[in-house]
Amino acid sequence: MKSINERRSIRKYSNKEVSEDLLNRLLTEAERTQSMGNLQLYSVVVTRSEEGKSALAPAHFNQPMVKGAPVVITICADFHRTSVWCESRKAVPGYNNFLSFMNAATDALLYTQTFCNLADEEGLGYCFLGTTIYCPQMIIDALHLPKLVMPVATITLGWPDENPPLSDKLPLASVIHHETYKEYTGDDIDRYYYEKENMKENLEFLKINNKETLAQIFTDIRYTKKDNETMSAGFMEALKNQGFI
Repeated sequence: MKSINERRSIRKYSNKEVSEDLLNRLLTEAERTQSMGNLQLYSVVVTRSEEGKSALAPAHFNQPMVKGAPVVITICADFHRTSVWCESRKAVPGYNNFLSFMNAATDALLYTQTFCNLADEEGLGYCFLGTTIYCPQMIIDALHLPKLVMPVATITLGWPDENPPLSDKLPLASVIHHETYKEYTGDDIDRYYYEKENMKENLEFLKINNKETLAQIFTDIRYTKKDNETMSAGFMEALKNQGFI
């Protein structure tokens, strides 16, 4: 059993099969996570076929682990199933709105994290793909998702074929606020980000990209205002198409 302190994002996987029995057990155990009204406002699409993974890959910028992983799991915020249940039981659902999306997305992400914790305990490797919300319409189309179903998380899963270094984390003091939110001072920022900014690999990023500060790597290269605005517009359009707004 791995400790949470050993958690790594795994992008390379061995050829060893992830058995259906093991996967179903973990997916079932993950259902014990908390859920709004105990409605379990999520659905999970499991993709094993090469055809299916190839269809999903472009939505994830063709990152190699999408095709290389034995299993790709897409977790969706889902108010469709609950609405169908209501309609078949003489109840009138009112879940085609943004609040319902937020409730379902919260359920889906809680389920995702619980599943990841369980996968860790089994020694499985996985990678959480943030690209799920960058190109949601492509995923919606590839998985044939109906109205009131929205992809919010993707996990590539398999047995690890690498042992990458642990990612750095900010100190606890940087994220904890007691009683009320405390504004960060310049001295706070200097102290909290000192180790991250002075890591050898991050200093190399600055040199390679001709940037003055690590923050500029994020604002000018990795997560730019232009990209954020473009992908935000696409995400909102997908939410509209799926009936949540």
